[in-house]
Parts: sequence; C-alpha cells; structure tokens
Amino acid sequence: MEITVGDLERSQAFYAAVLGWAFEDSGPDYGHYRNALVAGRRVAGMSPPLEGVEDWPKVWTTYLATDDVEVTAERASAAGAQVVMEPMDIAAFGRVGLWVDPGGAAFGGWEALEHNGFGIHDEHGAVSWVDLVTPDLRAAKTFYRSVFGLSFEDLSVPGIGYATFTPAGAAWPAGGVGDQVDGDVAGPRWCVTFAVDDVDAAVQRVLDAGGSAPNDPVDTESGRIATVAGPDGEEFSLMTPSGGADLSEPG
Repeated sequence: MEITVGDLERSQAFYAAVLGWAFEDSGPDYGHYRNALVAGRRVAGMSPPLEGVEDWPKVWTTYLATDDVEVTAERASAAGAQVVMEPMDIAAFGRVGLWVDPGGAAFGGWEALEHNGFGIHDEHGAVSWVDLVTPDLRAAKTFYRSVFGLSFEDLSVPGIGYATFTPAGAAWPAGGVGDQVDGDVAGPRWCVTFAVDDVDAAVQRVLDAGGSAPNDPVDTESGRIATVAGPDGEEFSLMTPSGGADLSEPG
C-alpha cells in the first residue's frame, strides 16, 4: 500500500498523528521514499512529489502480491487490463507493475525480494482490509480470479452486490469486491481500511490534523467504521472490530 503526496512533511505529520506512524527515509538514491512503520515494522509507503508528474493522483494504491510479476502482467493484459507501468525492478526490494482493470480501477502487482510488504496486519495503525469498488461485480471477480487466482464468497444482499476474496492458500479473506453504488462520484477504485483502537477518537485526530470526515462513524457487523480524507483529499477508512476484538488477531 502506498501513496504519492503533495507535501511530504505535511502528510507524515498527519499520519503520525492519526495512526501513530513513524517513518524511515530510503535516502537520495530512492528519491527519499518513506516507509511508514508501526512498532518498527512496515505498514505502507509514502512517496514525495515526483518531478515531472506532479499531477499524479493522490490516492492510496493497493498492490497485490505475486510470485512472478511478468506472469501477472501477461494475465492482466490477456484479461483486458490497461498497462500503466510495465514490470520493472525496484533495486533489490522487488519487482512492480501497475495496471487499470477492465472496470476502471488502478492497482499494482508486487513481486517481493528484500521488501515483502506488510510487516503487520490488523493491528492499530496497520492495514486491516481492502475493497474494490467496481461497476461490474461479475466481471471484476472473473478478472481477479484469472490474474491472481483469488476465490470469492458471495455476501450480496438485495440491491447491493458484494463478495469477499481469499488468496490461494490463505486461511481467511483479505478484502472484498463490491458494486459501485448510485451517487458514488469517486469512481472505480481500490480502497484501504486501517485498523484503529477507537474509531471515534481516530476521526477526531483526522479533523485535528487537517483532514476531513464527511460522515459520522457507523456500526457494521464487522465493526465500527468511518471513511475520511487526508491532507491531499485521499480517501481511506478507519475501523475498530466489533465486540472489542483483539486487533492482533486475523479479522
């Protein structure tokens, strides 16, 4: 999970205040890319403004793990994806590619070498869940099944299509895929949810740090959740599991 921001110092201060992140500077050879850390373990990446592409979207980008990014690229293209960035090396850290799926949502593939993604998951300040918002749920399931081998469990209710997805060999779902609902003007996209100990307190920290919270937190079967925006207007969600669940356990 990573984001390119408009003002690196401002965004670091924001996420430090909201999620308790510390940051590790990768140095000048890597454009001062920052790894966000919780308890010394990586949870996300943050890139400073990129020269020549200052208009790069300020959004959280989801990278799905792959054992071979070249194979992923072939499968993605065969399944109708638009290429944003052909597979390339990121020094000794890994190999990466970027695409837009047939429904219009951008995503990445990451083949890990020295950098194997999240150091923790489902703990306070770390990624808890990801969702794909798509205009065609059936087509999205077909695409991600063929490219990444994901399996799906349908949880749709009347009027709203939704399914969770589980990577091959995993013991529990990693995210979901849902219909883009009427009035959702943000378009097809991957969305990230970070775990927090107290959603209401976290929303207040968002506001105090200069972000926005268009709607109050709501209670769901999974937990209490709020969708907020950071200093560049980037969307993300915050969630506390229902029943006071231990955030260190798989959710």
